[in-house]
Amino acid sequence: MKSFADVIDRNIKIIGADPLTQRGFTQIPNVILKSNNLTGGAKLAYTMLLTYAMGDDECFPGQDRLGADMGTTRQSANKYIKELESKGFINIKRRGQGRSNLYEINLRAKVLKSAR
Repeated sequence: MKSFADVIDRNIKIIGADPLTQRGFTQIPNVILKSNNLTGGAKLAYTMLLTYAMGDDECFPGQDRLGADMGTTRQSANKYIKELESKGFINIKRRGQGRSNLYEINLRAKVLKSAR
């Protein structure tokens, strides 16, 4: 029986680590990338949250850091986070004065189906 990798027609080939990939890369569900219900900024914010959460299954970046890593302002990053929360892609747990929020990323099929 052939494996899935043997059956699909590949049009991208990644070879070895170079300066661009040595620090890792992030995969996001295609349904997020192709969603008409999310702005480009919200998609980037979702991707950054996944990057922060890899290995720990949770993340708690400050909004200043998120904005800087996205190449935008804290206010814009906050707007994108609120967009993701309002559409059910993330949950935000406020951790109190002087502490960053805890972001939970929803990867359940139920949530992702509503994004189509």
